[in-house]
Amino acid sequence: MAKNLVIVESPAKVKTIKKFLGSSYEVDASNGHVRDLPKSTLGIDIENGYEPKYITIRGKGDILSRLRKEVKKSDNIYLATDPDREGEAISWHLMKALRLDELKDKKVYRISFNEITKNAVKNSLKNPRQIDMDLVNAQQTRRILDRMVGYSISPLLWSKIKRGLSAGRVQSVALRMVCDREEEIGSFIPEEYWTLDAKLTHKGSKKPLTARFHGKGSHKVEIHSREEVDQILQDLEGKSYLVNEIRTSERVKKAPLPFTTSTLQQEASKALNFSTQKTMRIAQQLYEGVDVPGQGTIGLITYLRTDSTRVAQEAEEAAETYIRSAYGDAYAIGNSKTGTTGSKKIQDAHEAIRPTDITRTPVMLKDALPRDQFRLYQLIWKRFTASRMKPAVYETTSVKVGAGDYVFHLSASRLVFDGFMSVYVSEDDKDDEKGNALFGKMEPGEQLQLAGLEENQHFTQPPAHYTEASLVRAMEEVGIGRPSTYAPTITTILARRYVTKENKNLYVTELGEAVNMVMKKCFPSIVDTTFTANLEQLLDRVGSGDVDWKTIVENFYPDLDEAVKSAQASLENIRIADEVSDVICENCGRNMVIKYGPHGKFLACPGFPDCKNTKPYLEKIGVPCPKCGKEIVLKKTKKGRRYFGCEANPECDFMSWQKPSAEKCPQCGSYMVEKGSNLVCASETCGYRVKIQKNKQ
Repeated sequence: MAKNLVIVESPAKVKTIKKFLGSSYEVDASNGHVRDLPKSTLGIDIENGYEPKYITIRGKGDILSRLRKEVKKSDNIYLATDPDREGEAISWHLMKALRLDELKDKKVYRISFNEITKNAVKNSLKNPRQIDMDLVNAQQTRRILDRMVGYSISPLLWSKIKRGLSAGRVQSVALRMVCDREEEIGSFIPEEYWTLDAKLTHKGSKKPLTARFHGKGSHKVEIHSREEVDQILQDLEGKSYLVNEIRTSERVKKAPLPFTTSTLQQEASKALNFSTQKTMRIAQQLYEGVDVPGQGTIGLITYLRTDSTRVAQEAEEAAETYIRSAYGDAYAIGNSKTGTTGSKKIQDAHEAIRPTDITRTPVMLKDALPRDQFRLYQLIWKRFTASRMKPAVYETTSVKVGAGDYVFHLSASRLVFDGFMSVYVSEDDKDDEKGNALFGKMEPGEQLQLAGLEENQHFTQPPAHYTEASLVRAMEEVGIGRPSTYAPTITTILARRYVTKENKNLYVTELGEAVNMVMKKCFPSIVDTTFTANLEQLLDRVGSGDVDWKTIVENFYPDLDEAVKSAQASLENIRIADEVSDVICENCGRNMVIKYGPHGKFLACPGFPDCKNTKPYLEKIGVPCPKCGKEIVLKKTKKGRRYFGCEANPECDFMSWQKPSAEKCPQCGSYMVEKGSNLVCASETCGYRVKIQKNKQ
């Protein structure tokens, strides 16, 4: 009997796939890539057509030797790496490393499957194909461009800031996005506004209903000050609250689309508090196969790197059957929508992320899966099931209430058909559900009883700090990166300490600001979101066979090389020298100097290596501590986020995220902090603020 060899990427898949195939099949793993560009050199022949110079990855020699032995014993070799361009490239590298294209007595095929199930694996064996060189070239081009950017620019950062830093075609843009958001937050000028709510009762309500002030007559009126509120309150004295107009309608909330890589990362962050990296790691485990007692090793979800919301017809039919059985005919949508989230994206060739078998419910697997695997599988299962169900339907009532010349709006809703919400309610949906419950019947002209008026002062808020989830969403919206790169990109800028994470929020560090400054000054196109997004689209066109990969590289490298040479020249005169401080080294008496480390600035003795004394750098800001009168200094948390604290710490525990001012609040006497272009009272109960005068530094 002819022997067949199936080569996959991950050893975790071997056991899962092996049980689907008979004894005539051997299944082995390459453990990911087996060849790559060398680490010690650029690895690209700039002079001869930009050809990459691949070498065997260190540590992969034994794996390749084992695979060669298996190849010799086999008649048919099936390259079954992941179903994307990265997987396609790994198959091609295996072909070259094992010299499969030189074998005359054996047949070599490429197979791929979107889910690791018996049907999917066996169908792929029935429909083998050749390696898609367009996809391989798309991956090769990405790898070459990333290597050119990293190896050309990183040494510049080493010489100007510190060794060990890196630049990247995608990571540098992501860093800039975080830095730009920090600048937006820092320069934001809050504006005061007020809301006025009338608490009203009527014969059908068990508790007061909240009506929000809308305006005067047919005009909407914004309230900007305490004085305006007081005037409205004065005008409302003694007025009756009458129902002017009632509108009832039906609101339909559509079911969500099934998960893509991006939306899975975002929702797992919100609902499960998972990092993007953790989400992808656990999803990979669910895809490759999990041991389920009594069933063996099972692949529980489809492939996890996708831009698509498309669902295979077989899965559509299975979902409809299950939903009709478990929830009733009223919940099934019949002809399901499949759709896509991005028509131009190469990953749209795949399906959305879904369970491989919808009848395998989370309840059935709860005791078989570790907690995190269960929670992520449950999230994916619920989202997919909900996506194949009918919309939720609300009965809504909107009421205009007149009080003299003023108008208040009162609205409420009642869920009349839960539809998909019987299975899944996203974190955003939960926020939408807040508000008045539907009240009893009202009639135009009916008088409502005023239980009280409630006015509240607000200030417009700056943009929120990026979280991992919102940064992924922003990268996807502007076309930066792809499903396979979102998590690694964020992981890199965190690992380099360009960005730090606290309570989900991402904050740029001093080191990140320094790197971003150099990148913006010397390589504006590299960190330009439009340029990078256009390049991503060109890479997609290489994958579809519309653009030759060498054309992209030939157009990219000369401009990059010229920018690097120009940067080297322009930065010669701005080398970051050690700044001498007024702090005396207690070991040798020298003035200590300011240096950059992994966490930013620190003090070091210039007598190194004879004197190795170092200490934290405390940057004074010229403001006395509001608690003890000593100097306020700029400090950093262990994760690199900056804050202001007393130099006498730990004796004095004063700290503030905003920069304190020497000025005192004229209303309550508390200290003031700088926030955007304003000085704001630090007391939460005061609210006093004043714009910083232009002549102040």
